[in-house]
Amino acid sequence: MTSRSRRVALKAGGGAAVYALAVAAGLIEPARAQSGWNQAAFGSKSVEDATRALGAADFAESAAVRFGNPTPDIAENGAVVPVTVASTLPGTRSIALLAAKNPNVLAAQFDIPSGTDAFVSTRIKMNETSDVYALVNADGRYYYAKKQIKVTIGGCGG
Repeated sequence: MTSRSRRVALKAGGGAAVYALAVAAGLIEPARAQSGWNQAAFGSKSVEDATRALGAADFAESAAVRFGNPTPDIAENGAVVPVTVASTLPGTRSIALLAAKNPNVLAAQFDIPSGTDAFVSTRIKMNETSDVYALVNADGRYYYAKKQIKVTIGGCGG
């Protein structure tokens, strides 16, 4: 076995081992991991289309969904905008982030495992100053919070 093919075999075996450990620990559900991403939602060009693709036909604003630090009012660089969201709604199952004026509105979606804190912190790209929505699925109902973030430079479109 050559050195190159040995490396390829070790990489493949290591990746499979990490996947197996994640499944065994309950961090990944096998069917969910293999089902792929929600192409319709991530390809949406409007907030309405994205929420529909996520299954949120009806949703209400809620004080139990809130943006936290370090989510800025003004983002100096639209290419890396930090966003933190927390939900105190019981039975929170997912949190999605939507940037209304991005070419593709859905910026991120996170599944929240049962029994964990409903809290996410990530960085998203923003095309321009826009409303950002945190859409939460809790016990089959949808709730949201909205925050306008002003982008001064950069962004995903320019």
